Amino acid sequence: MARLAQVPGREERLRHLRVLPAREATVEPWPQWSHPVVRAAFERRGVASPWLHQVVTADAVHAGQHVVLATGTASGKSLAYQLPVLSGILAARGARDERGATALYLSPTKALANDQLAGLLELASGVRATTHDGDSTREQRDWARDHGEYLLTNPDMVHRSLLPNHQRWAKFFAKLQYVVIDECHHYRGVFGAHVAQVLRRLRRVCALYGASPTFVLCSATVAQPEVAAHRLTGLDHVALTADHSPRGRVSIGLWEPPLTTYGGENGAPVRRAASSESADLLADLVAEGVATLAFIRSRRGAEQVAVHAQRLLAEVDPSLPGKVAAYRGGYLPEERRELERALRSGELTGLAATNALELGIDISGLDAVLIAGFPGTRAAMWQQIGRAGREGQDALAVLIARDDPLDTYLVAHPDALLGAPVEATAFDPDNHYVLAPHLCSAAHESPLTEQDFALFGPETRTVVDGLVAAGLLRKRPHGWFWTDASRPSDHTDIRSTGGAAFSLIEAESGRVVGTVDGASVHSTAHEGAVYLHRGETWVVGRLDLDDHVAEMSRRDVNFSTAARETIDIAVVTEREHEVWGDCRLSFGEVDVTSQVVSYLVRRQPGGDVVAEHPLDLPPRSLRTTSVWWTVPDHVLAEAGLAAADLPGSAHAAEHCSIGLLPLFATCDRWDIGGVSTARHPDTGVLTVFVHDGHPGGAGFSERGYRAAREWLTATRDTIEACECLDGCPSCIQSPKCGNQNNPLDKVGARQLLDVLLAGAPR
Repeated sequence: MARLAQVPGREERLRHLRVLPAREATVEPWPQWSHPVVRAAFERRGVASPWLHQVVTADAVHAGQHVVLATGTASGKSLAYQLPVLSGILAARGARDERGATALYLSPTKALANDQLAGLLELASGVRATTHDGDSTREQRDWARDHGEYLLTNPDMVHRSLLPNHQRWAKFFAKLQYVVIDECHHYRGVFGAHVAQVLRRLRRVCALYGASPTFVLCSATVAQPEVAAHRLTGLDHVALTADHSPRGRVSIGLWEPPLTTYGGENGAPVRRAASSESADLLADLVAEGVATLAFIRSRRGAEQVAVHAQRLLAEVDPSLPGKVAAYRGGYLPEERRELERALRSGELTGLAATNALELGIDISGLDAVLIAGFPGTRAAMWQQIGRAGREGQDALAVLIARDDPLDTYLVAHPDALLGAPVEATAFDPDNHYVLAPHLCSAAHESPLTEQDFALFGPETRTVVDGLVAAGLLRKRPHGWFWTDASRPSDHTDIRSTGGAAFSLIEAESGRVVGTVDGASVHSTAHEGAVYLHRGETWVVGRLDLDDHVAEMSRRDVNFSTAARETIDIAVVTEREHEVWGDCRLSFGEVDVTSQVVSYLVRRQPGGDVVAEHPLDLPPRSLRTTSVWWTVPDHVLAEAGLAAADLPGSAHAAEHCSIGLLPLFATCDRWDIGGVSTARHPDTGVLTVFVHDGHPGGAGFSERGYRAAREWLTATRDTIEACECLDGCPSCIQSPKCGNQNNPLDKVGARQLLDVLLAGAPR
């Protein structure tokens, strides 16, 4: 790290260095109840004794407690739940080896489920395990239903296949003893709300067959894991966060590229691209013989980083460029094996890859990790850092800040990143737009009764009454029935954020490449948009709003695009508020009218704005949730804030607060929006709104309301810490601002936030 930072010209780029000391393992004997066959299988794999946290977790699961295990990457979470689950399945086998207990394993991706299956088959415990996903043949599905004991699938298949067909799976559900939900921090926002309701439907179907399974949730550490687990499953969980696995010393550097050019909007300075900085550092590490993985946001970006590093290495030694490669998608088993072989043999020393490698692939033998931009959550960051460190040896990790307010804050406030977790998994399972289709699905699976209302949450009766009024449910003496011949689950995409889906079609062949939901198509698949799909870059040629089709062509381009939109907002109802001195913080429902009006073209790498093109798209309306704060006129006058400066001050504070909310709620800045005004018609005073971008809300703005003092303090600190004079993309400029980032007042924004925070409760 010292050599990287001491290269001439880089002296100020290493903003912080944190060294995590090595940790010795604490082991425990195998539990007495563990099945000898399972114990022997783990011992063959080289596990002489489990770690203490694995035994504590396994004991709790064996005792029937719902558990959320939140420990670091490579801490052996799989063994912690596999030991009791596999032991329980074998112990329940009948005299003729017939199935006596079953387990359901849920993961957010097929790749992770397939890797878990490969590990189970390699373990050779004797448990009958299989996957159930969209690629499964009819024969595989029949075998899983009739004989499978450990079924690995995803929430989508539970929603669309298992639950609607529960009568055919009756024997499986009747014996369901364990449900494992892996990587549970991935279930956030609207997707998290959908999965929460799918799990409630799962519990209801299990109860129909007399089963009450034990739920085990796993994740890298997040704030309040027991709260997130309860919101997801509706059950109380024991949170286990102590990690007793061994770890080598890990040196973590927070690195900030310099402000280099004035190619940004309104002449603002632009920070050197994190990908360009990553290529330089990757080349230096490979030249030193340090096995390194660089995480880059897109496949094209990964390829650019690899090529740039190869070019730099060629200037040092003609033999070195062959030591670097880009990971080129697909993630097929043979590709993984070849990649691992090349790294183990030393043929490859450096690899530039997309963050898809966080999940579903086992890369070992690395000494260093480079992360080009904060990956969105601390959990994802620690997963990436956890790739470094070979068999407990020392490791190096460098997080390279992007030109973004959140990254700027994190490198200046390392405790927010490396200290106690602050982010929470935000989603709202009571969102009417989410709850309604799942109540229809539940009624299709078995008529709804009064006893079900508590399971689905406090909004159930209101939503059921609305569904009856709409003719979707019918009230009968024995409950509420689904009225249509179709299956309601077929009409609900649990990964969609709302609106009818648009098909992404390859213009040359007419084949469907993918889909995008109606709520985001205007901003992501407009004419001229550069669209990233599975790490590949496509350019949209035409968006047909009537036929719900976007035509696009596969192209390698050296630019990215960012949509701009204008927003108007009206308060519908204030649900809660706090009084902050003479100011007011509120949370409630709002109506948002937005219109995408243009898009920016940015040169990559570098990020310079090279063009802006107008768009002719219709406005859209959205009822959602928002947090907002107001400051009365007399408070502004007493603080010396001139009336002429208020629009720019509020606008700048709004932009930066949107950029910082992902630190406190697991969202992306594109999941939320904002409006600021010196005098809003519904409040009569200066008001700043930050709202969810999804129908009914996704829980992000509510999390902002709950953590408002910390969130707005971080916003204020980011503005103050940024080295620019008048504002830049690292603090108060927004890539999606519909007003060309004008007006913006950096000094006024800091003063305005000081006034607001002065009255905040401590």
